[in-house]
Amino acid sequence: MIQTQNKKIYKAVAETVKQVSSSSYFIEINCGEKINIKAGQFISIYCNGLTLRRPFSVYSNKNGKIGILFKERGKGTKYIKSLKTGDLIDIIGPLGNGFNIKDKKSLLIGAGIGIAPISFLKSQLEERNITCIFAGGFLNKNEIPIGINIDKIYTDDGSYGGKGSIIDYIEGLINEYKPEIIYACGPLIVLKNIALAGQKHNVETQIAMEKVMACGIGVCRGCVIDIKKDNKIVNATVCKDGPVFSGSEVVWR
Repeated sequence: MIQTQNKKIYKAVAETVKQVSSSSYFIEINCGEKINIKAGQFISIYCNGLTLRRPFSVYSNKNGKIGILFKERGKGTKYIKSLKTGDLIDIIGPLGNGFNIKDKKSLLIGAGIGIAPISFLKSQLEERNITCIFAGGFLNKNEIPIGINIDKIYTDDGSYGGKGSIIDYIEGLINEYKPEIIYACGPLIVLKNIALAGQKHNVETQIAMEKVMACGIGVCRGCVIDIKKDNKIVNATVCKDGPVFSGSEVVWR
């Protein structure tokens, strides 16, 4: 492990690498030491031959082994998918801020690959004996990762669980479960609807934003969003100021 001013670079080893659904993969990375990571934070992986690292939300963190869940979307993820057990892997992390865990009845919502940090959050809440329920949304049953523990599942085509977008069920989940706080990650449209529903029902929301990143440390300003602060609209970077924000502070377009 090499420590720099603002980050830690780990020379780690790839262990488990496997496909866990029709479109998603899981890799476990052995960093050789215990790393304190808050759910919602991410790591950045160097992909051989590519200039920019690739950011990934943390899916699990046990005994110095970090798990990530990802889809193949380009050269970076194709490289990571190709890794074999024992291959060396260079990571930086943890980066960004995580969820601010509170001892409140919690509703967790993840959509698509956004289930990764929410699944990690669920494990951290359960360690603290905080009551929570986890709802996940997918395109179809084949998109659901093997081995993931989700309480309520919805699929767009109705092939498993409730039929339709998870957006259609947000109001029902709030009315049925009556949460004191909502944590979420997923596509922007899902997060927007969750934040607005939280405001409507006077329920706090914390959302982990998904955004294309370049540097991952707030320098390049490539992942800027608008937030409300002190009655003003200001810029914030998802990688450094986030990726977790209060749903009420984000300026939704």
